[in-house]
Amino acid sequence: MKALRVGGVPEHFNLPWRLALEAGAFEAAGVPVRYTDYPGGTGAMAQALAEGELDLALMLTEGATLDILRGGDHRLVKVWVSSPLVWGIHVPAGSGIRGTAGLAGGRIAISRHGSGSHLIAVVDAQARGRDPESLEFVVVNDLEGARAALAEGRAEVFLWERHMTQPLVDAGEFRRVGERVVPWPAFVASVRTRVIGRRGEEVRSVLDIASRWARRLKRRAGAAQEISERYGLEKASARSWLETVHWPAGYRRPTSALARVHAALRSQGALDGRDPASLPDPWVSIQLGRITASIT
Repeated sequence: MKALRVGGVPEHFNLPWRLALEAGAFEAAGVPVRYTDYPGGTGAMAQALAEGELDLALMLTEGATLDILRGGDHRLVKVWVSSPLVWGIHVPAGSGIRGTAGLAGGRIAISRHGSGSHLIAVVDAQARGRDPESLEFVVVNDLEGARAALAEGRAEVFLWERHMTQPLVDAGEFRRVGERVVPWPAFVASVRTRVIGRRGEEVRSVLDIASRWARRLKRRAGAAQEISERYGLEKASARSWLETVHWPAGYRRPTSALARVHAALRSQGALDGRDPASLPDPWVSIQLGRITASIT
């Protein structure tokens, strides 16, 4: 059987996939998986989906939704991480910026336009009463690019998931001046439309397996230590993250959360004033034996 090509960020949120792969769980179930890390995040995975390099991507909810609403040929089929993402707002450790009030005018490092780091920077600016049109962005591709941009003075601000940047804060490279909690699930699984139609049951099977391994990880003795060692986090930080993260087992459509995402994207101007009636439904319900479009 042809392997399903799955992509995700190289972060602790996707450790269940790594554990399942290392245990041979997908192969044992007759649904081989080829998993690839995408340090460039949701924007890079959206491009890979468009170019037919991926079948399934574990993407930021807002970024995946935006790409679909702009014509991306993939659909959301499952909430992968239902707990919200907490973005740290970072500056170089030696920066004169001492708090969020000093962010105005700072160039913001983003992985790509339309990426999570871009969209959440806009969400945060709006929440603080700043005009998003005043923001200046510097494309850096990934976390390593952001480190270089802040070190070289090409950017002054960077928003990224707080646990993944904690080692850089602890090491004195970044200083966190604020946080932004996003009011929707952190990650979703999005699948190329063609793959949903042809291999829907296989998609459902691999997602079920990954979810089972996520539940095992939550109960696993020594899980915090393993996360710490794999991702360079302090054990206390890994334990704190593990206590708050939630991988849901079901496939329920997060209707209210998608409405909040849609409203945020529209308020940011990300949808270019498009008629809501012309926008595609970003969600498709996958059930064993059949696939039904879920329209609400």
